[in-house]
Amino acid sequence: MRNLFASLLLVLTCLSSSAAMAGPKVEFKTTMGNFVVELDDVKAPKTTANFLSYVKSGFYNGTIFHRVIDGFMIQGGGFTADMNQKPTNAPVVSEAQNGLKNQTYTIAMARTSDPDSATAQFFINVNNNEALNYPNAMGNGYTVFGKVISGTETIDAIRKISTMVASSPKMGRMSDVPSKTVTIESAGVLK
Repeated sequence: MRNLFASLLLVLTCLSSSAAMAGPKVEFKTTMGNFVVELDDVKAPKTTANFLSYVKSGFYNGTIFHRVIDGFMIQGGGFTADMNQKPTNAPVVSEAQNGLKNQTYTIAMARTSDPDSATAQFFINVNNNEALNYPNAMGNGYTVFGKVISGTETIDAIRKISTMVASSPKMGRMSDVPSKTVTIESAGVLK
């Protein structure tokens, strides 16, 4: 009986510690459905803090998924429906060397060719994108900082939207823009 009690106590301790180690969760409500991402604030602490600051400020509310490439990724978090880019905070230092991989349904930071240029835009991988992992052909990679834990059907629906070339007021023409606007109605931290 003592062994049974000790075993049960050990199992409960392990379960509670793994639950305590789970990272922050953010729910996105979009015009095509909802999804939840769990962030890895242990392996990507700076990126997670940066992302959560945008979430908590309401920055993502009203932004769109402006770039969709089926078989690759869906990108959002920087443009309004009229294709105006929103002003952002200072960039965050790359954490691409954290061991997290650009696998299907992971969330990563979008950036320019400068590895330390990520601000607010993010993308969700819809494939295992090994070429984006550290170290890639350019010697760097794209920082993964979490994964979709529910609502993958929403991600799959977004990735299937046909795309077009569209005008962006400050960037000229942009390709891979969804022909149907997908708006992030809200993004909020789950308690």
